[in-house]
Amino acid sequence: MANVDGNWDVVVKSPMGDQKATLLVTSGGDSFTGNFAGGMGTSDVTGAVDGDTLTWKMDITVPMPMTLDCEATVEGEELNGKVTAGAFGSFPLIGKRA
Repeated sequence: MANVDGNWDVVVKSPMGDQKATLLVTSGGDSFTGNFAGGMGTSDVTGAVDGDTLTWKMDITVPMPMTLDCEATVEGEELNGKVTAGAFGSFPLIGKRA
């Protein structure tokens, strides 16, 4: 199991260009709490931890109100995954431990 805790500098490769943000993860057993802060706004997040994989939902208001489904796998000091924005599709999520 990877160490998923910490601050992550992440980038979502969206159709509106690269969206930089910071993801804070504090795990406890099979769940985590944290915060996602960037150009799409700031959102407290709670999610699940399954081995080295994080999954969570996130509400945003920019560019329009919607709920994003997020999944990322931690490998050492890197994080890779995707953000799914309903009918708008999925976008790559990449990051490095801050």
